[in-house]
Amino acid sequence: MFANTFPDRAEMARLTARMLLEIKAVNFRPENPYTLASGMVSPSYIDCRELISFPRIRSALVDFMVATVYRDAGFEAFDSVAGGETGGIPYGAWMADRMGLPMQYVRKKPKGYGKNSQVEGVLHPGQRVLLAEDMTTDGGSKVKFVQAIRDAGGLCNHTALVFFYDIFPGTQERLAAEGIRLHYLATWHDVLAEAGDYFDAATIAEVRKFFADPFGWSVAHGGKGAD
Repeated sequence: MFANTFPDRAEMARLTARMLLEIKAVNFRPENPYTLASGMVSPSYIDCRELISFPRIRSALVDFMVATVYRDAGFEAFDSVAGGETGGIPYGAWMADRMGLPMQYVRKKPKGYGKNSQVEGVLHPGQRVLLAEDMTTDGGSKVKFVQAIRDAGGLCNHTALVFFYDIFPGTQERLAAEGIRLHYLATWHDVLAEAGDYFDAATIAEVRKFFADPFGWSVAHGGKGAD
């Protein structure tokens, strides 16, 4: 069960950023940008899935996530925790265990045979579900997972995650319009604040340019811009 001393939010963000940098989950490559699923190109890439292979780090992060949810949403606000396929499933399991709650997981789409379920596990009508994820860029997949939980009879208005990009305008407003509140530990801005121990100043300066204007930077480097 959860046993956390509720560290300051800023300290949780700083430590989360340093954990990501320490295990090299953060990658900066301005000279050979990464191509994202959207078609944009980016000088930065983060792989939160690497966190699951570091037991001490993942334990601390799950404690931070639970502390954040308890502080922001309440101690008795949820009846279960659901993980989104695939990155959110381990966090759903770990958070459910910490919070002493049942767990479900949500497929990206119905499995197409058998009961054709999209939400797996026992979900009772009216159950208050916390969606757990590893990260989000613009929140699009979170809306789809939340809608699947709602379609299955659950009540879902909150999602907890380790990392939020926080560089694309309007993300939290779009989620709020869908009745979804985002709870996160760190953003790219937190990572940049700690990155000086891991990357040179020129690389960090170029990454800052991308964060200030991601669509413009992408177009200037041969990638997709805003729709």
